[in-house]
Amino acid sequence: MSRPPKILVAGIGNIFLGDDAFGSEVARRLMQETLPGQVQVLDFGIRSYDLAYAMMDDYEVTILIDIISRGEPAGTVYLMKPDLQELEQLDDKVADAHSMNVVRVLQMLRALGRTPEKLYLIGCEPATLEIEDGQIGLSETVEAAVPRAMEMIRSLINDLLNESPSMEVEPA
Repeated sequence: MSRPPKILVAGIGNIFLGDDAFGSEVARRLMQETLPGQVQVLDFGIRSYDLAYAMMDDYEVTILIDIISRGEPAGTVYLMKPDLQELEQLDDKVADAHSMNVVRVLQMLRALGRTPEKLYLIGCEPATLEIEDGQIGLSETVEAAVPRAMEMIRSLINDLLNESPSMEVEPA
């Protein structure tokens, strides 16, 4: 029997830009829970280099949590599996309201000779983004989506550890 995969759950976002803090907030709440020992949850905020170097630390699975605009109603939560061969196309779909750009992190990893074995993105459609004067705190709609995202992540982790996929994953 093979050992369970080592999983990194990475929150991404800028806490000073309203709904952009979604990934950071989900990660912060998950860090307060007891998760399996091979799962590490970290909030990277806008620190792209830290995320890239963490992803090089022998994780078999990386789950990124971020705000993402796809034109759906605010608060819609997505589970996506980005196609690592099409990073340039993914760039058009990833919200870039902060200095962290997931595509650039993945391109940095590729330049360093690494690519994630398995990569998932939990995204949430924003209600407020790119606020001129800044705003601390999520909108009510995105705040209400946080528990859904957390449950989605818990289910994905369970599926990955038990090698029994039960969730539908959208291609990105």
